[in-house]
Amino acid sequence: MYMKAPKVTLWVGTRKGAFAFRTNDRKRWHVEGPLFRGNEVNSIVQDPRDPRIVYASVHTLWFGPHLHVSRDAGKTWTLPQQEPAVKSIPDASLNRLWYVQPGHEDDPGVVWAGGDPGALFRSGDWGATWDEVSSLTAHSTRSQWTLSMGSLSLHSIQCPTKRRILAAISVGGAYRSEDGGATWQPFNGNVRADFLPENAKYPEVGQCVHKLLAHPADPDMLYQQNHCGVYRARSNAAKWTDITRGLPARFGFGLALPASERETLFTVPIESADFRCNPDGRFRVACSRNNGKTWQLLGNGLPQRNAHLGVFRDGMYADPLSPAGVYVGTTGGTLFYSRDSGKKWDVLAQYLPPVYSIRGAIQT
Repeated sequence: MYMKAPKVTLWVGTRKGAFAFRTNDRKRWHVEGPLFRGNEVNSIVQDPRDPRIVYASVHTLWFGPHLHVSRDAGKTWTLPQQEPAVKSIPDASLNRLWYVQPGHEDDPGVVWAGGDPGALFRSGDWGATWDEVSSLTAHSTRSQWTLSMGSLSLHSIQCPTKRRILAAISVGGAYRSEDGGATWQPFNGNVRADFLPENAKYPEVGQCVHKLLAHPADPDMLYQQNHCGVYRARSNAAKWTDITRGLPARFGFGLALPASERETLFTVPIESADFRCNPDGRFRVACSRNNGKTWQLLGNGLPQRNAHLGVFRDGMYADPLSPAGVYVGTTGGTLFYSRDSGKKWDVLAQYLPPVYSIRGAIQT
């Protein structure tokens, strides 16, 4: 029986707008954009529960952050009736919206968004109106959060179940809710904070999470690329397991989890916080295919000489096809991709503005 090839759409947010890359075979691509021309697009994502709906967090120089919603798959955009706003922190305002996350499949209409200053928001009507989740934004541990490069960013939100929500803050650590966001507890056991004094290396809160994701094939399995290592944990665990051994650096950005491979994860090692480029002038993607027990550095088709590239925290994505497509965008505007789960890499696009985020959607 003939099976129609699935259509892949990559939504790519950049410093100067968003682009949609579309394909039927992951060989030939059609490019649309830039959307929101000239403005920073920190996150753009199509809602898998209703693919007609796309959310985009857009930052403009003059008017600040806004969350745009499309209800016709990205053809037209509107602003919410009630936009996200910080109300629980005195003298604070929303500086930037870093991330948008559609809720769990059993929670239709619920959408989450995170931003600076360490703020979480929830919509119950597909992004038409938004409320601040003050139970996290004004958490009792907030005084222990610190700025990172002038920002306090809530940038990762995951929904393993309808009631269990994970959120991560730089620099504040990971938090877990078991009641749909009504209350939150720190979730940072065994995660290092090497930038603190030696006797405070494992604090309750204050870790610098770079990215946190649940595996799409096993949402109970979580991974994080941290300022101080790579970790995995079950979503109900008491602490994380350090899986950094075998990588050239604890520091890194980007995280991608292919749905077709339950034990596979990808990240990009970065030399250090002081030199935020790949080590040794060789741009390589780190891959583990056994839950972080061992690692390979994949570079076939990637620049391996005099290459000094950076990647932002959301600049990586793996599609759910088999073999997996893996995509990584750089701060220099090159978009690399692999059609065979990282074995060989090609250039999908060059000369883009710096790539902030990559999210994907599949239409069968």
